[in-house]
Amino acid sequence: MALQLISWCQTKYLKMAQGNINVQAENIFPIIKQFLYSDQEIFLRELVSNAVDACKKLQALSSMGEAKGDIGELQVEVIADKKAKTLTIRDNGLGMTGEEIEKYIAQIAFSGAEEFVQKYEDKADGIIGHFGLGFFSAFMVADKVEVYSKSYQKGASGARWICEGSTDYELTEEEKETRGTDIVLHISKDSKDYLEEHKISELLSKYCKFLPVDVKFGTKEETLPAPEVKEGEEAPEPEKITVDNIINNSSPAWTKAPADLKDEDYKSFYRELYPMSFEEPLFHIHLNVDYPFNLTGVLYFPKLSHNMEVQKNKIQLYCNQVFVTDQVEGIVPDFLTLLHGVIDSPDIPLNVSRSYLQSDQNVKKISSHITKKVADKLKQLATKDREEFQKKWDDIKVFIEFGLLSDEKFAEKAKKFMLYKNVKEEFFLIDEYLEKIKVTQENKDKKTVILYTHDAEAHHSAIAKAEERGYDVLVMDTALSSHLANKLEQDLTDVTFARIDSDTIDKLIAKDEEIPSKLSKEEEEKLKPVIEGVVNTQTYTVQFESLSEQDAPIQITQSEFMRRMVEMQRVGGQGGMMGNFPESYNLVVNSNHPLVGKILKEDDSETQQKLAKQAADLALLSVGLLKGKELTDFVNRSIEIIE
Repeated sequence: MALQLISWCQTKYLKMAQGNINVQAENIFPIIKQFLYSDQEIFLRELVSNAVDACKKLQALSSMGEAKGDIGELQVEVIADKKAKTLTIRDNGLGMTGEEIEKYIAQIAFSGAEEFVQKYEDKADGIIGHFGLGFFSAFMVADKVEVYSKSYQKGASGARWICEGSTDYELTEEEKETRGTDIVLHISKDSKDYLEEHKISELLSKYCKFLPVDVKFGTKEETLPAPEVKEGEEAPEPEKITVDNIINNSSPAWTKAPADLKDEDYKSFYRELYPMSFEEPLFHIHLNVDYPFNLTGVLYFPKLSHNMEVQKNKIQLYCNQVFVTDQVEGIVPDFLTLLHGVIDSPDIPLNVSRSYLQSDQNVKKISSHITKKVADKLKQLATKDREEFQKKWDDIKVFIEFGLLSDEKFAEKAKKFMLYKNVKEEFFLIDEYLEKIKVTQENKDKKTVILYTHDAEAHHSAIAKAEERGYDVLVMDTALSSHLANKLEQDLTDVTFARIDSDTIDKLIAKDEEIPSKLSKEEEEKLKPVIEGVVNTQTYTVQFESLSEQDAPIQITQSEFMRRMVEMQRVGGQGGMMGNFPESYNLVVNSNHPLVGKILKEDDSETQQKLAKQAADLALLSVGLLKGKELTDFVNRSIEIIE
């Protein structure tokens, strides 16, 4: 009964009526155009959605026995007539009597108009449907709108309503043979693009692709399957037929029960959502909640690159299968915007500001639920088949790192599936890894030092030195690695992270043993200007350390703290003081290496400089910092030495 009262009711009306829309605020139509909708093209979504609603309501009344007889096949049709300059949205749904047109369009739709003007006059963000103004989005593109309608109820007459963008309208009886409603838009000169077939197709595909009632736009040709041909017979020309061009899939995957879908169905739906994507998703999550809020959807994990080339417009938001937006920030946590797929909820308020969304209780609950479902799925995958999960790790780790850094609830759950990979391609949960290294990689201050590299090839020499001492090295090679190291140092007790090139290996994990230096302080001071003379001292700071004779004569290191701070500010999009710093390195001279002693004792200054330059260039070359002319000179000098 409530549906019947709210939707459409059968009443008698005058054979001809004229009236004035009851609005106290002046110039309501310019206000609708300027403030209600941020995007002009929304009009088509609104009108087609209304037409679909009329069909679904008739379907509901029929199932309750209140609409008698066979209601037939329900359909919405969009018709463009460039010659007449009209765009028609036609449905064979519920229909309206003349009095219902007057009530629902001229009265109810404007009952909140004055409140709307008062509340949103100074704001660019509008509210769809909140004041029943969806129908009037038509006047964003039309100079005149006509409504032809006939109610589903027995004995109902047709009605025609005309309005030319003012508060005046005309309502008359009109013969109409079929049940349903035609809304005819007389497109204005500055909106003539909306009469172009390609433009309408684009908008229907964007906003109406998954509406629950078939939406027709023109016709198309289809080729019938070729008949079987006997051997020796010539195959006939393929037969073509003209069929309705139905632009939507009225039963998309997210509207079905997960039990009714196979893995291939989810992959097929992904291709439907992203026809230009050539990579299949790694796995999916099917959302299906009806209490305490309504939420359905399918989310996919795409392969993500290490440098976070992120497109945050891949999750599509729908409301009862009507496309709303692909800008879902504020509805889902930031890290979840890296996912692809669809979420559909009638409980999310539409076309409101992000600050409103973030404070809305339903949105908060939905956001939390999606986060929980994603975390549960990842835990399930990691627990059920760890080996298979590890194979996918490199493609999803940026997403998980982002979530761990930005959402504390997700971070807590991530302890069960966040993996850490070492240079030997072995995988560990953090507790497993700390157990593995706690004895060997504890320094003299009783802190466990986690060594890591962002590039195992570039750091091969340093990694080899670490492995000689029985140490293990993780691979942390995403744009978020520095942020992740910082967070883990805060969360874990007596644990510190050090990139393998941030100091000499014996300094990275300092033990109680000390190696005496073969050079006195005076000898170091004598040699220091020689080394400084062969490098750029604005980039490289020369320092002496007492290392093993087996270690390289000169090594290049980079301060863990400074490098980490620079990387974090750059990734965060902040220039800042540190984010704008040029790269700087330490050039560590091994005071115990025989070559260093030879350079010191060399009497000929030219030979001394040549040896110092060669040793320094070897160090730069080992970490990929020797380039351009410097590299060419090094090669030529090496050839001379060999000859």
